[in-house]
Amino acid sequence: MGINELDVLRWLHILAMVYWLGGEWGVFQASYNVINRDLPMAERRRHMETAYRIDILARTGIILLLPLGLHMGSLLYMHDYGGSWLVIMWLLFAAWLSLTWMAFVKRETDAGIRLTKIDEAIRFVVIPLLLIASISSLLGHGPFLAGAGNNWFATKLLIYALLLVIGLKLRFVMREWTVLFRRLATEGDSPQIEAVLDKSIRQARMLAYVYWVGIASVAFLGATKAL
Repeated sequence: MGINELDVLRWLHILAMVYWLGGEWGVFQASYNVINRDLPMAERRRHMETAYRIDILARTGIILLLPLGLHMGSLLYMHDYGGSWLVIMWLLFAAWLSLTWMAFVKRETDAGIRLTKIDEAIRFVVIPLLLIASISSLLGHGPFLAGAGNNWFATKLLIYALLLVIGLKLRFVMREWTVLFRRLATEGDSPQIEAVLDKSIRQARMLAYVYWVGIASVAFLGATKAL
C-alpha cells in the first residue's frame, strides 16, 4: 500500500499545526524577558530577536494551513474547487508566504515594517472571505459541503478565520515591539514607552490563552470530523 496525495497533505497539515501552536508558545515565553526592565537593553533585544525567529515558523504554519486544508477538502469532496483553481490558490499563497518571509528578513528596517503592514492587509481580505464562506456553508448555501456529518469542514474554517483575527492583533503587537525598541535605542530609557510596551504585551498574553484553545479546537475537528 503506497503513500497517496492525501496522506502527504495530512502530514504537512499536522506539521503546520505543530509549528503554529509550538511557535506561539515560544513567543509567549520570550515576551516575559522582552518587557523585563531589570535586564539590560541588549539582553531584552536578544530575547525579542529570539521571539521573532520563533514567530516566523508560527506565521509560516498559519499561512500554510489554509491551502493545505483547502487542497485536502477538494480530495475529500468538501468543495468543488480543484484542478486549475488549486494551482492558482497555491501560487497566491506562495506569494503571500514569500512576502511574510521578506518582512521577517527586513524586520529591523522601514521596508520591513511596510512589508509587515502589507502582510497584515492581506489578512483583512482573507478573514472576511473565510467568515462569509464558512457561515454561508453552514447555512446550506455553499461553497463548502455542510449538513449532518459534514459540518466539521466549514466549522473548522470558521474557527480558523476567528483565530486569524486574534493572530492579526498579535501581529500588531510584534510590529509594535520593533517600533518601540527602535525608539528606546534612539531616545534612551523612557517610562512612557516602557508602559506602552508592557500594556500591549500583557493584553496579547490574555489573547494567547484563547488562541491556544481555538488552535486545539481546529485540530480536534480535523482529526475527529465530529460535526
